[in-house]
Amino acid sequence: MIYPKIPLAQSIIEICKSRGIKNIVISPGSRNAPLTIGFVNNPYFNCYSIADERCAAFFGMGIAQQNSEPVALVCTSGSALLNYYPAVAEAFYSQIPLLVISADRPHDKIDIGDGQTIRQENVYQNHILYSANLAEMASPENDLEIHNAITIAKRQKGPVHINAPFEEPLYETIPEATVVSLVVADGLVNNSITSDELKPYASQWNTVKKKLILVGVNPPNVLEQELLEQLATDGSVVVMTETTSNLHHPDFITNIDTIITPFTVADFEAFQPDILLTFGGMVVSKRIKAFLRKYKSQLHWHVDVLRSYDTFGNLTKHFEVSPQTFFSTFLPLTIPVESDYDEKMQKIRELRSIKHEEYLRKTPFSDFKVFETAIPSLPKNSQLQLSNSSTIRYAQLIAIDPAIEVYCNRGTSGIDGSTSTAIGAAVASGRQTVLMTGDIGFLYDSNALWNTYIPASFRIIVLNNGGGGIFRILPGHQETPVFNTFFETSHHYTAAHLAKMYGFTYVTAHDENELKVQLKGFYEPGDAPAILEVFTPMLENDAVLLQYFKELV
Repeated sequence: MIYPKIPLAQSIIEICKSRGIKNIVISPGSRNAPLTIGFVNNPYFNCYSIADERCAAFFGMGIAQQNSEPVALVCTSGSALLNYYPAVAEAFYSQIPLLVISADRPHDKIDIGDGQTIRQENVYQNHILYSANLAEMASPENDLEIHNAITIAKRQKGPVHINAPFEEPLYETIPEATVVSLVVADGLVNNSITSDELKPYASQWNTVKKKLILVGVNPPNVLEQELLEQLATDGSVVVMTETTSNLHHPDFITNIDTIITPFTVADFEAFQPDILLTFGGMVVSKRIKAFLRKYKSQLHWHVDVLRSYDTFGNLTKHFEVSPQTFFSTFLPLTIPVESDYDEKMQKIRELRSIKHEEYLRKTPFSDFKVFETAIPSLPKNSQLQLSNSSTIRYAQLIAIDPAIEVYCNRGTSGIDGSTSTAIGAAVASGRQTVLMTGDIGFLYDSNALWNTYIPASFRIIVLNNGGGGIFRILPGHQETPVFNTFFETSHHYTAAHLAKMYGFTYVTAHDENELKVQLKGFYEPGDAPAILEVFTPMLENDAVLLQYFKELV
């Protein structure tokens, strides 16, 4: 085996191996050569070479999203690690473990005019769980810092940063390791809660008639089916789930905006919960957030092992356990309460469902129509990755088969990195992965396609409406040159040339019939990944969506 001659690089590599860090995403560079040499020449590691650091970081995050284990990102010095920052921030808020390892100049070379040199220590300080600023020489203190970073990434589920200074020569190798690194075992974390601890809360739960459970981003299978059934059979409980919750039951409310957008003041007052219980990550629906901030519950409890955000301005209790642990202990303490809270909501859902179907039957070809057509076409047991902005919001309005796992970068809700994340997730999961994305998000992350690891089964559906369509449905939209240029960013680009350059199969659709024809064979096995670009009318999309909400009553 080949080892880098620099002892510090040996220590980092050996500790990563000892702590089970298998996936290493490397961006080419010179200063990180000792790390690259060591990782690539050790068969324990799965190494990926991604040239664009921003794409590399989101690609690594996609792998970590699927495996729930830290993925190492390795880059050279200078601005390289700054390009990781969007993914670092996303991982921070989405609780995805990342291990950023940046090569650096020695301390005495900083701020003296050397090239590719910036102040790298603590560069992510506002969005990082731990920063390990190593000394140049290998030492037990350095080893402990590396271990601390990995432990925190694993336990607290987020990004950590290891900054490692290397002096030239950088490319020298040796046949045997010359350092023995400190060994630290992964410690077990036992997050539990007792019935006695929950009895006072169960007493409160059992005395009120309106309990709302709101579920944000979750991985699949976060709750056992038996617990879901229990929640669904209590008439005093309404469960609202988002597309990204990956939580399914026929009686749960999945299309939140469709349900509450037409509410009158009287409706909101009637729906105002006594207790709000939340779990999962970020909530997409702006309407439910606005409702719960104005019509506050008496109590708001949040269930999460690590964090709780006071999203609605009245958080009263954070249960620091997993949803499975919480509900399996809590529900046996509860009793069904006689209430028409859920019954009324189910009647509203039935009415909205009828109006929803009536409207879509007469809807002209538009973004909305594309989602209505494309989402039901997804293969069973596939994975759906959604980009942000209007894409995730349209997807919230359409029923998705429970067999399909749904993901979206909702930590910061940015359009950067959706394609890169989806590709990383496809590589890690081994399942057919479909990315639905808007044209701006797709073009913004086009370097994601500069990637030799994309599975042939990977599919992208690009909705090209000639610009950032979400700005047309936001307050303040006016049809002016300033709006079109600086907000909507109108354009005339397509994915055709990118598809050709990167070896994707490329097909298009311009109307509903053509879309249905293309979707029939789109997911079939082939020799290359594929892009389906759907062209929709820029000026009609916002009117179609806004009219939808008006006709739900």
